Amino acid sequence: MTTTLFKQAEEKNRTALLKQQIINLCIQGGGTSISELSKALMVSVPTVTKFLGELIDEGFVYDFGKQENAGGRQPNIYGLNPHAGYFIGVELRKKTVQMAAINFKAQVVANREEPYLVSEDSMESIDRLCGVIRSFIARQKLPAEKILAIGVSISGRVNPESGYSYSYFFVEEQPLVQLLEERLGHRVYIENDTRAATYGEYMSGVGNNEKTMLYINASWGLGLGMILDGKLFYGKSGFSGEYGHFPMFDNEVICRCGKRGCLETGVSGSAVHRIFLERLAQGRISMLSDKFRSGAALSLDDILDAVLKEDVLAIEIMESVGHKLGKALAGLINMFNPELIVLGGTLATTRDYLMLPVKSAINKYSLRMVSKDTQIKFSRLGENAGVVGACLLARGKSLHLL
Repeated sequence: MTTTLFKQAEEKNRTALLKQQIINLCIQGGGTSISELSKALMVSVPTVTKFLGELIDEGFVYDFGKQENAGGRQPNIYGLNPHAGYFIGVELRKKTVQMAAINFKAQVVANREEPYLVSEDSMESIDRLCGVIRSFIARQKLPAEKILAIGVSISGRVNPESGYSYSYFFVEEQPLVQLLEERLGHRVYIENDTRAATYGEYMSGVGNNEKTMLYINASWGLGLGMILDGKLFYGKSGFSGEYGHFPMFDNEVICRCGKRGCLETGVSGSAVHRIFLERLAQGRISMLSDKFRSGAALSLDDILDAVLKEDVLAIEIMESVGHKLGKALAGLINMFNPELIVLGGTLATTRDYLMLPVKSAINKYSLRMVSKDTQIKFSRLGENAGVVGACLLARGKSLHLL
């Protein structure tokens, strides 16, 4: 029942398209009346009444009755049935996979992280991933017919239109979307991790109807997601946002892309990790010195935890990285004049140790006339931005909201 409507809408069935428009207006307004729908869709009241009745029978829409109001006669208000269907989000991380489910009203109903490591680009890796996703769905006891779509967030180069992931799961030159759909039996959409997090923050996080928003994913690497004129920006081939590979430094550090001087070599979690180990090797003192001298591995999390525990060396490095990030953001501000910049990713967990040098550098290097109306905020969704964004992208693309 539920998936049939969306399949018919994709086939440009006029009735299905009109029903989908009614659903979309219910999403945008939260609740609406027949007369409001009639005006918005430019169709007659009897037509709207007919299709609303069908949507109620099909379980998509509720009739909430008349609003309580001191005024005259009030119309019935219609809104979404949260149990009409569910959207699954999947985010591939370094050593785990994060999964979440949202209902038809975009409320998160489940969230779980499982161990998972992409060992190689092989069918076996894809089969293991699909097994983890199927187990998550089964654990939530969600009926298969009510799973409307699955969104998968992957780091690296992803083309959502063609369905290819070029950084992971590039197997037998088949689109990853096709391989996943064949195994999962549901519609699948893939997205770059930073763009997914951007959309998550824009729709359910710190975003507040801004038309221009930039999201900085400062984790092991450095990514950029852009909302321009209220829409996710993809670029010609779907690869926009490779901000970490902007040529910025005159250094001899080779980036993971193979080039030298990329912004990511000085502004990223990997840069913090590398510089911290270099300083310890040079004899600098830290609360992590003993662990370093013992030969035990130091992780990025260890260093960020040291920042929060007021380790002087860790704070010094974070301030330096924050200053470089702020200088780079000043260029973006001068270029895009954004309403909002959101700082997300692992490095954002250090809060003011990152924010203060970022703002200082922005004040120093940006044009005041351009930057004065730009807000800089931390991500509200935090580590869940990507997986929530994957859920919302699956919902948005299924309902043609994007």
